[in-house]
Amino acid sequence: MASSLVLDEDASGAPAGAAVVVNRSTDGGLTWGNPVNVAVAGPGNDYDKNWAACDNTPTSPHYGRCYHTWDDFGDGDRMLFSFSDDGGLTWSPKQETAARDVGLGGQPVIQADGDVIVPFGDAFGRSILSTRSTDGGLTWEAARVIAANITHPVNGNLRDGGGLPSAEIDGAGKVYVVWQDCRFRRGCKTNDIVMSTSSDRVAWSAVQRIPLDSATSGVDHFLPGIGVDVTTSGATAKLGLTHYFYRNGRCGKRSCELEVGYSQSNDGGATWSGLKTVAGPFLTTSAPLTTHGYMVADYISTSWSGGKAFSAFPVADAAPVGGVFDLPLKSELAGLTPGTTAFTGSTGDHPIRGAAGDHASPRSHIPLR
Repeated sequence: MASSLVLDEDASGAPAGAAVVVNRSTDGGLTWGNPVNVAVAGPGNDYDKNWAACDNTPTSPHYGRCYHTWDDFGDGDRMLFSFSDDGGLTWSPKQETAARDVGLGGQPVIQADGDVIVPFGDAFGRSILSTRSTDGGLTWEAARVIAANITHPVNGNLRDGGGLPSAEIDGAGKVYVVWQDCRFRRGCKTNDIVMSTSSDRVAWSAVQRIPLDSATSGVDHFLPGIGVDVTTSGATAKLGLTHYFYRNGRCGKRSCELEVGYSQSNDGGATWSGLKTVAGPFLTTSAPLTTHGYMVADYISTSWSGGKAFSAFPVADAAPVGGVFDLPLKSELAGLTPGTTAFTGSTGDHPIRGAAGDHASPRSHIPLR
């Protein structure tokens, strides 16, 4: 099942999210059916940032149920949810959280007992939040704060998603959430990728810096996608992290070079391998220019299969020519592997006292489209 956002023009001629749809494949992706509506926008609605996941645990009371989440920018980025019990052929009426929370970038993860947790970013880029359903998506709890979102908007006029989170779950139901954050960097001039976890679905751990380099380096890390091998858990959980970065975070508007990096933890996030470049560098100006800046992605993801991590990420092979962009989606076909440098932990790292983003989030309640 593949989730998509249907765009149309609103009354002013601007693009608007007209519907959330899925396409279904029953033969492992060889062929695909026509789009099926999950939700169709009405007057004043503007749907954005859709994501879907299914309950794959045979002992779960909701085994086989698929969940969808998205936001309605036309209603202040209201978080919305729906579920399907027939493989995406039909979908339940949309639901809100108990507090009618607003936000975007939600990613549902499903525990073995059928509980669903959806981490997401708030509508103004100030916090990372989560909501939960304990009844198979019939109702959703009021959002809880995971942590403040303290972000440095990256240089190079790059559209960086405003610090949207990426979420995954291990075999024991522990939830891992990562996002870009500058609280460990003096002056918040560049970002780390940071992580918080929860085992009880309610309390979240203190924010931990993923030690891809020194907190005093000039490297800027952003747009993370976390993946967890669900055949592992706890102290031996395997985590894979793919993200973009600038080796020189202080680069100029037309000189910033993007790279795609990978790091891996084999002990549930206690230690991480050194950063390995898997693609790039390429100039940000080789990517399409949007109203939010040059764009490669608002978010990416990492998945595990057969004991290996995989990700897909846009990489510019050449500068645009005549308005035509060379920005293919790439992946490591043999799987991602950690670098050869030693694994290190973040014990001893502490946030800078009073840390705050060095300037306002570019999101400012504008749809990230």
